[in-house]
Amino acid sequence: MARSSSDRPGDDEPDVDEAGTTTPEAGTSADSDAQTDADADDTAGNGADDPEGDIARTTSTDRFWAKARIEPIELALPGGVGYTLRAYPMSTDITPSDYSAREVDEFPDRSATYTSDAEPDAIDEAELAAQAGFPDEPDADTDADADVDADEDELEAEAADDDDDDDEPVEEEVPLFLSKDGRLLLFRTRAGLVDFVQSEATHDLTQLPGWSDMCRDLVPERVVAAEGDAYDLDLVVKNLRAGHAAWDADMLVRAGQVARDLGHALHIEPVMLAMSPGSPLDDLDEALRGVASGGMGSFFARRKMKKIGAETASLGWRTVIGKISAVVDWRD
Repeated sequence: MARSSSDRPGDDEPDVDEAGTTTPEAGTSADSDAQTDADADDTAGNGADDPEGDIARTTSTDRFWAKARIEPIELALPGGVGYTLRAYPMSTDITPSDYSAREVDEFPDRSATYTSDAEPDAIDEAELAAQAGFPDEPDADTDADADVDADEDELEAEAADDDDDDDEPVEEEVPLFLSKDGRLLLFRTRAGLVDFVQSEATHDLTQLPGWSDMCRDLVPERVVAAEGDAYDLDLVVKNLRAGHAAWDADMLVRAGQVARDLGHALHIEPVMLAMSPGSPLDDLDEALRGVASGGMGSFFARRKMKKIGAETASLGWRTVIGKISAVVDWRD
């Protein structure tokens, strides 16, 4: 915090001689004043939540990231605070993160079903009909059977066409992070992130157009998250447990945004499920967005929000944060 001088007179005031001129105290000079100002600048704005202290985001930095179509983000997790990068390319222009090496079946026996070596006896439909007292049915008309078969063939053909349409890729913006093998690369220092991306290491962002040009001009001072791109996931559960009146709508909405992005980009199925439409956390997110937007809608949003149990919300978010933390690869 920058130091400021007191306006109140005291023992530290400079002495005034009979001629009315001031006599500086020992050790004070223009050089020492300049050093004090420099110290103030160095200490001003050092935030406890920032892993390396506060660096102002300049207009030049805004232009740099806008041209690259990438943004640095600051992510606070229970394990610490770090930096990474995120982009929103079109889905048809990229290859999603390969998470196959990360996948572990936590329930290996969940697909097991009861089986028997004994083959079931063949069912004699005529015998069953006789036992039930139904009369023998005459043979179906051959032409009618042909019509039914034709209708079934037509329906199957239409279904196949629908399946072909579903297989066509949908072009949409998707989140893509500085990640590899389904794991988020998170750096504790700006310099560490810059050193990594300027190396020849492979990761998911190397497929972006203009990536090499961006890396060449990147310096640590430009790794500054824009307003709204700093996410305090480490505070979410504590805030929810404090009760509805203490809930920080802006912080929780931002947390929901980055959790969805990470869930889809890295294919974290429990996170995708927990944040899916209609889930309790999705309902909470919708209500919080209404509260954050203000106006008349915020009144109804608050009523909806109060119907969501604080304990349920905190337990759900604890699971989400735990699953995200499990796929983080901390660097430097």
